Amino acid sequence: MQVRYAVDRGVKYVLLASALISIFIVFMIGALTVREGLPAFREIGLKGLLLGTSWRPQSGAYGLMPMIAGSIVVTIGAVLLGVPLALGCAIFLAEIAPDVVRGIVRPAIELLAGIPSVVYGLFGMVVLVPLIRKIPVPYNTGFGVLSASMVLAIMILPTVTNISEDAIRSVPRSYREGSLALGTTHWQTITGVVLPSARSGIVAAIILGVGRALGETMAMIMVIGNSVIIPSPLTDNLLTMALSQARTLTGNIAVEINYATGIHESALYATGVVLFVLIMIVNSIARLLLRERSN
Repeated sequence: MQVRYAVDRGVKYVLLASALISIFIVFMIGALTVREGLPAFREIGLKGLLLGTSWRPQSGAYGLMPMIAGSIVVTIGAVLLGVPLALGCAIFLAEIAPDVVRGIVRPAIELLAGIPSVVYGLFGMVVLVPLIRKIPVPYNTGFGVLSASMVLAIMILPTVTNISEDAIRSVPRSYREGSLALGTTHWQTITGVVLPSARSGIVAAIILGVGRALGETMAMIMVIGNSVIIPSPLTDNLLTMALSQARTLTGNIAVEINYATGIHESALYATGVVLFVLIMIVNSIARLLLRERSN
């Protein structure tokens, strides 16, 4: 008996140490990023960094607004394209698909999560960019917001699908039976009873997908064009903004960190701080919504 309790106590301390190490690693990453970015915050100022529209390190301009706008626009595009597809997959797997089909489709979706981002970038460059380049719009190079959004939509598909499916499956069976007993069809039960009951979990899945999209780097560098501009329409048609080139916060760091020195390097660390805060906000919202679903 004493040996068994000693083993249980030892496992408890090992798990506690694992949790504390994880927290320590996150804290150290945040502390290092903030420390290295402080010179930029002091010299340029928070307002200059966040609201500045020009990024020209050679001229001493370090405005992050183009990258912030690029990250937000691409993420919104990925959500608009990817969430309906992911939600459809989740409903199909949880409510409609027979076991045989589910056993094929679910592993295929989960496999998407294991594909390296550089492979997604290559797919975007070889397949999506040439297709988008054929759209007859002036200055359309194929590289831009639309290409990046389509790639990100595929990348967030596993995250949103898996969590949404779990949320849908967690709806009590009695809800479905009660709805069907009232004479509704299966689809009316899904749309009118199941999805509203799983709403908080689905929203949390979408927010986690947003966090995944905000943190993506390599694929974005390869398909977005990396022009330091605020995305804007190429013609009088507002929809042509999807064909505008842009740069994301993560891409800005990856492209320039190798040769940056001095205040330029500090400004890139400040970019990391901004990104760190954005992702923390997104993940905190997701946790609150998941807690609400659990309650």
